[in-house]
Formats: sequence, C-alpha cells, structure tokens
Amino acid sequence: MSKVLVIGAGGVSSVAVHKMAMNAGIFPEIHLASRTKSKCDAIAQSVKERTGETVATYAIDAEDVPALSALIRQIGPSLVVNLALPYQDLTIMDACLETGVDYLDTANYEPKEEAKFEYKWQWAYHDRFKEAGLMALLGSGFDPGVTSVFTMWLKKHKLKTIRTLDILDCNGGDHGQAFATNFNPEINIREVTAPARHWENGQFVETPAMSNKVEFDFEGVGPKNMYLMYHEELESLAKFVPEMERARFWMTFGDEYIKHLTVLQNVGMTRIDPVIYEGKEIIPLQFLKAVLPEPASLGSTTKGKTNIGCIATGEALDGSGEKTFYIKNICDHEDAFAETGNQAVSYTTGVPAMIGSALMVQGIWKGDGVFNIEQLNPDPFMEMLNQHGLPWTVEELSGPVEF
Repeated sequence: MSKVLVIGAGGVSSVAVHKMAMNAGIFPEIHLASRTKSKCDAIAQSVKERTGETVATYAIDAEDVPALSALIRQIGPSLVVNLALPYQDLTIMDACLETGVDYLDTANYEPKEEAKFEYKWQWAYHDRFKEAGLMALLGSGFDPGVTSVFTMWLKKHKLKTIRTLDILDCNGGDHGQAFATNFNPEINIREVTAPARHWENGQFVETPAMSNKVEFDFEGVGPKNMYLMYHEELESLAKFVPEMERARFWMTFGDEYIKHLTVLQNVGMTRIDPVIYEGKEIIPLQFLKAVLPEPASLGSTTKGKTNIGCIATGEALDGSGEKTFYIKNICDHEDAFAETGNQAVSYTTGVPAMIGSALMVQGIWKGDGVFNIEQLNPDPFMEMLNQHGLPWTVEELSGPVEF
C-alpha cells in the first residue's frame, strides 16, 4: 500500500488532498502536515465530508530537517509531496534524502532574501538522489507543470521541432475584492514585481517588470491584457527543447490589480528586505500578506474561468512545413469550488500535483535523480488530465502569433 505525506495546507494542498481521496485506489493512505495543524484539520474535515476518506494530520516546521525527517520515518511514506512554500524546497529535499523517500513539488526553490527563480539549486541535488536510488520530480503544477507537458506532447505528436513558444496564463475570475491574490500573496507579488525575462536566440533577455502588455481574446473569458513575465518553466524548457529560438510567458492582470500593486510598490510595501518597526524587524511584504485576504477564502465568491495554454510554432512532424498549434485548458471557478471547496487557480495546480504523484506511486513515471516534468512521457499525464477535471483541447492556428 502506498502512503503519501503532503506538506503544506493552502488552497493547492487542499485540492490535491481532496483529489487524492477521490482516488483512494491509488492513494489509500494520506498524511497531511503543515506549520499550522488547524489548517490541516480543516482540510481533513472537508475531505471526510466530501469523500468519506480519513486524512491524518500533523504540525511540522518544513525548515526543520531533523523534525521533518523524524515525521517521515514515523509515517513511512513512499512519496513526499511538497505543496509548501518554495523557500522550503531544499530542506524538504534534504529530509527525503535523509529518510530515503521520493519527492515531488510544483514550484522551484527561491531564496527568501531575493526574488530569484532558478532551478540550479535543485538541479544540484541530481547526483545525490541518483546515488540514493530516489526520484525527485520538479514542477508538477500547472505552470510549471501542465504547460510544460503540453509543450512536450506537442513535440511528441505534432511538431518535430519547436521554434517559438508562448505560454498564456489567463485568470478571468472575479472575486469581488478591491485587491487580493489568487495564490500565496508573498509568492504572487514577488513574481509580478520581479524583472521580466524571456528566452531569445540562446539567452535570456531582461525587461522591466510589467512593461510589455498585449491584448488577447481568451476563449471562455474574452479580451484581456496580458503582461510579459518570467516564470521558471522557461528555464527548464529552454534546456530540454534546445532548438527553441524564443520562449515567452504571459499572464493577465486587471487594471485594478495593476493600480493597487503600483501604489503598494511605490510606498515600499512589496519590499522583501527587513525594516525596523517599533524596535522589531519586519518584512513589509510579509506584513502585507498578513492583511490581505487569504486566497483559500476566495473560493466561495470567485466566478468566471481560467484559460491557460501554449501556442507553439515549428516544423510539423508530418513534414508538411511550419505549423502553429494552440493547446489549452479552460477551468470554471464555480465548478472547482463545488468539487473541492477551492477556486480554479488552486484547482489547476492541485490536480496536476495529484496526477504527478499518482504516476510516481504507481511506477508509471520512475527514475533515479532529479527530473523536471518535461523529461517524462507526457501521454499518461495528458490522459489523466482529461479524466480528473482538467480537459484540454488542441487546435491548429493559421500561423504564428503576431504579438
């Protein structure tokens, strides 16, 4: 019997644990731990009410390797699913190495003191995991995750080579708040305020944050402004699809979000360096996180859809010349909430975390070392997306995108 230990108790974790419980044949024993046990207990209660399955809960500091290692030994899981903060990736990987357990996450490591998104720290663990006969799977969320698998499925089934790639992430949901983030505010704001970077002609090109904007008409949502940003899958895709001439990541933001974020930046509330307040050190962004709405609380009020996908242009596999394909998923916020009690942004990351975990515990995806999701067979993952709430479509466009 496979046991899994899920670390973290936010919206993504809630979705992943609910979906694991809905697939008890694959996940007969689920354990959930986070710094705040009451959050784990709330998820476990919801899972019990919705599925009848029991989830065991624990309090743990994911940055305390000895304590985490002791908990892993106590439970004896075959897989640790890291749905905590990206700052904690390395300590959780350390605990997995210490205890001989496979590892999975949805987002790459970043240091607390700098908004820097790179895989180098986790890629450096490859030899240690390989020598231990363990597998670490990086980026089994939506972006990174599904968008990476979308890209590799296109390369396997439609395109011999990929010349250009655009990842388009649209959240058309409305939660009724003046300003709120749809996932962890600290991580969200760090991403948005960091300089934009895209891959072009063998190197990354950096531009000021939010300085490149284009309008795109998203199916199920309508026209939205999307902004060029940096996202970690650009780094791994550039490595594993080396022929790419250009790769870009775009995300939509409403005018109200941009206005509020600009003001917060201007007054210093998005800073991640410490300041002294009443004799104590505080991090302004962490204080801001404490006063913003909890993303998990937005599910009941969010309406609308997400539309996330990839547009790839390259040499057709059938030898018919250059072609462009658009592959995407559309997810409804209200449907996601009805099923798991969470909005679609959490749903679109939590479901792929469950799918990656399922493929690992069943031995469908296996290997020794550290792997990005792009390195594995996309077909079983794509099949499970259709089966578990994230159906996808692919269409041929008349030509490359003009933006």
